[in-house]
Amino acid sequence: MTILPASLSFSPGRADDTPAYINLRGKTRQNAIGQERLAELGITAASWGEMIASGNLPGQVCHQDGQMLGYCFGDRESGEIVVLALLPQAEGLGIGKVLLDKVMAELSAAGHARLFLGCSSDPQSRSYGFYRHLGWTSTGETDQYDDEVLEYRYNTNG
Repeated sequence: MTILPASLSFSPGRADDTPAYINLRGKTRQNAIGQERLAELGITAASWGEMIASGNLPGQVCHQDGQMLGYCFGDRESGEIVVLALLPQAEGLGIGKVLLDKVMAELSAAGHARLFLGCSSDPQSRSYGFYRHLGWTSTGETDQYDDEVLEYRYNTNG
């Protein structure tokens, strides 16, 4: 079991912080996506903020000493984990798992027995082993970005 530093804080994602989320997304070690590319995909600070404010994009953010280390957001309507992003120095500390667990719990509470996400199909990618280690399994499908679709099914048998 990983013991997280006491200096870490977790809080719900806020619409006002979307410019910082976009900035951090471009600084990740693998699958970094900069502001221009996100805008091409229709993801801007304004659109992301609107989704958060509407309640359709619940998320969790981790800070340490005032610095954002990472975040995770999910789609309340579809059950998709939309993004999990960490700064390189936050990798391997258990922060990603905590962020993911918190968003998964929120989507489960919204009624989803099955969650899904797009993930690299390259076994050398950190995300490939991360999600599988946590019980996510391949659906055998790919999404519009050519990422492998993984799913997590909750046991609904009482």
